[in-house]
Amino acid sequence: MFVPRERVRLQGFNNLTKVVSFNLYDFFVARTDDERHAYVRYIDEKFSAERITDMLREIAHIIDAEVLSVSAQDYEPQGASSLVLMSDLGQKKVADEVMGHTTVGAHLTKSHLCAHTYPDWYDPKGICSFRVDIDIATCGTIVPLRALDFMFESFENDVVIIDYVVRGFTRDAEGRRVYMDHTLRSIQDFIDPKILADYHCEDLVLQNENIWQTKMMRTRLDPSAYFPPDVDPTAPESIARLDDVRREMVGIFYGWPG
Repeated sequence: MFVPRERVRLQGFNNLTKVVSFNLYDFFVARTDDERHAYVRYIDEKFSAERITDMLREIAHIIDAEVLSVSAQDYEPQGASSLVLMSDLGQKKVADEVMGHTTVGAHLTKSHLCAHTYPDWYDPKGICSFRVDIDIATCGTIVPLRALDFMFESFENDVVIIDYVVRGFTRDAEGRRVYMDHTLRSIQDFIDPKILADYHCEDLVLQNENIWQTKMMRTRLDPSAYFPPDVDPTAPESIARLDDVRREMVGIFYGWPG
């Protein structure tokens, strides 16, 4: 797990921008049009704009940020989006002590959370997928990777692709440029080992460029989770459909064409 190093002494504000993109896929087998429509209705209800906004508010709480404003929208025929503007409470507290609240207010409103959902039920084999993109863009002392465990707990994740990029620079107490203010070996260091145990993981690390990526694919599938309640997951047809789900997962994990 993540072990912080001693904090770098900075001059003034921390101007580094840290962005996490959390892209997940969940799969389901729908054999008929009725089952497909029922699946989309279920997804639209469970992950409506209001509900994903609640999740974003909780993420803001986890990373010690204050919600400033919210814009959310449900779409026709399906899908939802939510955008949350936030400020860095940790940096705000430090700045208040040094310079006063009114001086720093405008500077601290450059962070945001956004989420978009994408149900897909057009696969000819009946393999439905539900995709969620969550972006956390912060400036200041926030390390957005701290919210990863909550995102895994909030969704059912068969394939997950996580990107982390740090951009810009700030300055240390001697005026030298600082391009990274915390230690990071792998995104996996911020994920509970109990969660990691369920996945095959692959890392891409461009340390000098401050770019990290972790791709994750579930290794143990519970057959009953991929079918409607009245379907026998042990039937030969169901086993064949579950193999189709596995192929779909591998294709998305490696970016293969359909």
